[in-house]
Amino acid sequence: MAMRNIVRIDEKKCDGCGNCVIACAEGAIEIRDGKAVIIKESYCDGLGACLGECPRGALAIAQRDVESFDEEAVKAHLARVQGRERQHDKPVAVPGCPGARALQLPERGAMPTEEGRAQAGSALRNWPVQIHLLPVRAPFFDQADILVAGDCLPFAMGDFHRRLLPGTTLAVGCPKLDDAATYVNKLAQIFNQNNIRSVKIAYMEVPCCAGLVRIVEKALEASGKAIPVRMVKVSIQGEILEES
Repeated sequence: MAMRNIVRIDEKKCDGCGNCVIACAEGAIEIRDGKAVIIKESYCDGLGACLGECPRGALAIAQRDVESFDEEAVKAHLARVQGRERQHDKPVAVPGCPGARALQLPERGAMPTEEGRAQAGSALRNWPVQIHLLPVRAPFFDQADILVAGDCLPFAMGDFHRRLLPGTTLAVGCPKLDDAATYVNKLAQIFNQNNIRSVKIAYMEVPCCAGLVRIVEKALEASGKAIPVRMVKVSIQGEILEES
């Protein structure tokens, strides 16, 4: 134990957006039950690189008697995180599970119902769609326009398949409830190892979903690729509020 600087998180102010998770190079912060927490005191170097990323002012530097910063423990921790991520890149890890098998799907047009009315077809072109399950390399990434979307968004936006999904390769995730550092690592590998034409980020107006923008920005920076990016902000009622 030693008296030193360490990041302090005000749970009352924290909204779980996950920006601090992305900014922490040591992987010392996680989102648990919708709040940011320090995983282990010895992982936090106390330099406060995460402070400026918090939109709620929930982070501060405090001097406390805590475990000393352990650089070797941090390296081992990050290696474990990356090891878990590599497991997601191997579809055979879950035998017989279609959720782990990469598939390129044909877009389907309108389909007739039993009553004779036309039903809108699915514009989905790839499987799986969850960022955790996506392989690093797959045919659907070649010359792809990737749509990175918050996983609540298709439920809010009734015409998601018509307005945002056509012609894209879909990657969905929740920056609040999932491990943002893992998302950054996976997307960085996808951007780096494939010929991606563009990225569109579709996120909800709620503060936590804006973390998806930071995740993609960090992933692009880590990939070393210059890929055009567009952003679409969607309201809880499913309306497009901003496009840039």
